[in-house]
Amino acid sequence: MLENIRVVLVCTSHPGNIGGAARAMKNMGLSRLVLVDPADFPSPEASARASGADDVLAGAQVVATLEEALVGCTLVVGTSARSRSLPWPMLDPRECGAEAVKRAAQGEEVALVFGREHAGLTNDELQRCHYHVHIPSNPDFSSLNLAAAVQVLSYEVRMAWLAREPQAAPVNKDEAVEELATMDEMERFYGHLESTLVQIGFLDPAKPKHLMPRLRRLFGRSAVNRSEMSILRGILTETQKAARGDAHKRKDQ
Repeated sequence: MLENIRVVLVCTSHPGNIGGAARAMKNMGLSRLVLVDPADFPSPEASARASGADDVLAGAQVVATLEEALVGCTLVVGTSARSRSLPWPMLDPRECGAEAVKRAAQGEEVALVFGREHAGLTNDELQRCHYHVHIPSNPDFSSLNLAAAVQVLSYEVRMAWLAREPQAAPVNKDEAVEELATMDEMERFYGHLESTLVQIGFLDPAKPKHLMPRLRRLFGRSAVNRSEMSILRGILTETQKAARGDAHKRKDQ
């Protein structure tokens, strides 16, 4: 189950923090580490801070973009240290651990995303997450080291996993389970949706306001499955054809 949960570190500046995060993960039974454009990796400093979690570092996947890091994921939770201009579904660390384990137990791919040491995740990156998670630290001294933040969420994942293990029931293979659309499929859908809205005049690229972020939030909390995604993409395709006048052309033929 825990193999379905990946920890994603975005643009980490200090290799020691990567090693510290790897150690925190291994302490709690997590092993899948994905690094988005790290400043320095591999690094002897990362290995030194890992303190025996060298296997986690050796297996780390290095990618250029967050989109690549989230391929295949159906649940993405991003850490956020502050409120944003557009409210987003929020989880506390305990809820995050429980939801991650529940979804991983269903065979889904889950990503816990951590941002830059000094700036966190950008608004654009946070909009690629289904939920945001905030660690309620002391407001008078709220800044957490990256590895410490990874430790907190990894701990909550492990506690949720341990609580679930005794009650784990065998999966009924006769029950049909709809696979959720992955994040890469959702990103293609958002691109298709935006181009369609521009084509029909509903979205003005010069004055987009918060339309696309709001639509991302809407579909992100809807748990769209692949069948539903096919329907949505089909609707968009036919809408684009109608906007071009293709539908009228077919009727006249």
